[in-house]
Amino acid sequence: MSPQEVLEFAKKNDAKQLDLRFTDIPSLQHHVSYPMSEVDEDSFEEGFGMDGSSIRGWAAIHESDMLLVPDPNTAFMDPFAETPTLVMYGDVIDPITKQNYERDPRHIAKKAEQYLRNSGIGDTAYYGAEAEFFIFDNIRFDQNQHSGFYFIDAEEGRWNSGREKDNLGYRPRYKEGYFPVPPTDHYQDLRSEMVQTMIKCGMTIECHHHEVATGGQCEIDQRFDTLVRSADNMMLYKYIVRNVANQYGKTVTFMPKPLFADNGSGMHTHQSIWKDGKPLFAGDGYAGLSQLALWYIGGLLKHARALSALIAPTTNSYKRLVPGYEAPVNLAYSRRNRSAACRIPMYSASPKAKRVEFRPPDPSCNPYLAFSAMLMAGLDGVQNKIDPGEPLDKDIYDLSPEEMKNVPSMPASLEEALDCLENDHGFLMKGDVFTEELIETFIDYKRKNEADAVRLRPHPYEFALYYDI
Repeated sequence: MSPQEVLEFAKKNDAKQLDLRFTDIPSLQHHVSYPMSEVDEDSFEEGFGMDGSSIRGWAAIHESDMLLVPDPNTAFMDPFAETPTLVMYGDVIDPITKQNYERDPRHIAKKAEQYLRNSGIGDTAYYGAEAEFFIFDNIRFDQNQHSGFYFIDAEEGRWNSGREKDNLGYRPRYKEGYFPVPPTDHYQDLRSEMVQTMIKCGMTIECHHHEVATGGQCEIDQRFDTLVRSADNMMLYKYIVRNVANQYGKTVTFMPKPLFADNGSGMHTHQSIWKDGKPLFAGDGYAGLSQLALWYIGGLLKHARALSALIAPTTNSYKRLVPGYEAPVNLAYSRRNRSAACRIPMYSASPKAKRVEFRPPDPSCNPYLAFSAMLMAGLDGVQNKIDPGEPLDKDIYDLSPEEMKNVPSMPASLEEALDCLENDHGFLMKGDVFTEELIETFIDYKRKNEADAVRLRPHPYEFALYYDI
């Protein structure tokens, strides 16, 4: 929509408030609201003033004045607000230079799209991300100098079978939650309401279902879209999922691995490149791929260990990325085989459906940074004609130790992932898509506030292992 069309849309829907949203580096969405009387066509050029000094990983206090400029293409009515509220995502602008702020993740995603166009390889990158999540009834956790715990209660959890009330027995067993009908699937109606709310907000949804884990693990699949739009939609997806669940007295987490001994939540990301309306990944090579697509896979696999810091960016991510829970720890590619990091879906023979599914990402990532980083890795593969090697069409977990030696693997911890990113990030800096400053800021923030913070604290299980040693 144009600014004028947005204002007409707001008037038609009797909007009383404008809610402007943006995303910080660790992927928390923020917002600030204004009466509609403060909004006119000039607002889409001049923006609104904000303080950037309190946003994680952003400006120092002496350079904290910033502008938040609404993007009219992102307008929708908030489905949860009691006061009719128009929502738009904003781009962060430096008020002195009038340039985009280099640490704004959405700006990085826009630069990645521009880099693709400038490269001449293609003009459009499509992304379709499948973010899984858990639905719990109650969550308690705390950490201080002398205690640390968490306790999860879920209506659907087999592990809460000690309940004396409201325990009717229809619960999926560990790792057996895939596609059961109700009443074993407790959340059909809840997911359906999430989907209808997403459609109301302009999203296109393909399907929804229960996932493999117990404890209310679910997945709702969005239709693919361009890189920036897909990242915007992922932030909206999380907002809707959390708020619909909250209205039902439930709580949702996008933590990759909240449950011990059960499957974690991934964000498998389907991606392809097009040019002049034609798909570039379809060809007569392996699994119906083009040579360009194979080089793209080569780039993803070559840089996967560095990518891990951006696509699986939490200490909890590496509780998921372990063998045995369908997580793609090993870096290989294959058609159909879900144990490979890169899978080529074979559902359709149509060239338009030809894509690569990259499976290591999880929903704790910042989608603007993650999608951009994957695109930059794939393009580096195309530009340097990186051979992805031979496909691996058998179960990786059945390989002998000798065979496994030839298959590289994802990092085993966030610390290791950050080291990999520190040692391999030149491909991200092409076209000034990512800056050295942003990468340093990201690594320093994650090390200090997450990796070191977890490493310094005793783990509850250590007491079971070592208290009497």
